[in-house]
Order: sequence, then C-alpha cells, then structure tokens
Amino acid sequence: MKPTSFSQGAEKIMSEEHAYRVAAWWTSGRTGLAKSDSAPNAIHFTAPTEFGGLEGRWTPEELLLAAVASCYTTTLRAIAGTAQFNFTDLQVEASGTVRKAESGWTFSQIVVRPNLKITSTEERERALELLKRAEKLCLVSRAIGTTLKFEPQLEIVKPAPAV
Repeated sequence: MKPTSFSQGAEKIMSEEHAYRVAAWWTSGRTGLAKSDSAPNAIHFTAPTEFGGLEGRWTPEELLLAAVASCYTTTLRAIAGTAQFNFTDLQVEASGTVRKAESGWTFSQIVVRPNLKITSTEERERALELLKRAEKLCLVSRAIGTTLKFEPQLEIVKPAPAV
C-alpha cells in the first residue's frame, strides 16, 4: 500500500496516517523473499551465515540496519530541504552488534555514522544542528527498542568549478 498524499498546485497536503505493507515468505532451503507494494522487485534474504544462512543474500539484521540508515538519510534530506540548506553529499553508515542475552539474541548496539559534506566552515554549526535534528526525528530509529549511538561527521569540500 502506498502512502496517501495529495497535491494541490505547489502545495502538498498529506494525511495524518500512512499505511505500509511488506510480505515475506520462505521460498526453499535457506532463503526467502520479501516484497512491498511500492517496489517492483523482491528482496532475497536468508539467515546470517553464523546461523546457517547463505552468503550473498540480505539478512534481516542487515535489512534493519538499512532501514535505519535510509530513514536517517531521507529525514535529513527533508529537514535540509525545508531549511534551504545545501550540502554536496551525504552517506550514512549503520552498524550493529548482536549478542546473546538471557532472552535470546538481541542488538546490543547500533551505531549510525552520517557523513555530511558541506562547502564552507561557516555552514558547520547549522549542519551539526540539522544532523542532530534528523537523529531525533528519524521514524525508524524511534520505533526500535535498541539505543542508537550517533557519530556524525562533517567534511568541508571545495565546490566543483563551474563549467
């Protein structure tokens, strides 16, 4: 199901609620497929190799980290757009540690490392403020029970010469 939104001229009006759906099924052996209504391609997944899964396929653990990283990326992009803040590049890395606990396996830590490239040192404070705001607003991060550690990095890069 796609999120509901309506365009009215240049103004975009969004509803107060959005529904999403993903279906996953085990296909055979040690692999499965996951499919959403909004994407044309299914994702092949398996258990981690440490738990008998196959190499070369996404694992649920990696998909969770991808959800965190991509949510942070889209959240920062939206915040920067609203703030009319331009940056040259953004890469977000999410890494996690899974440990055996009394209740079973659990993520003991997830670290999110956004690397934002900006063109001048004058933008540094504003960029850090936007990075921190995205950390607080990321929907996926707020939905999971594991505490996330944020390690933002800023790089000052020279703008490409105009051609």
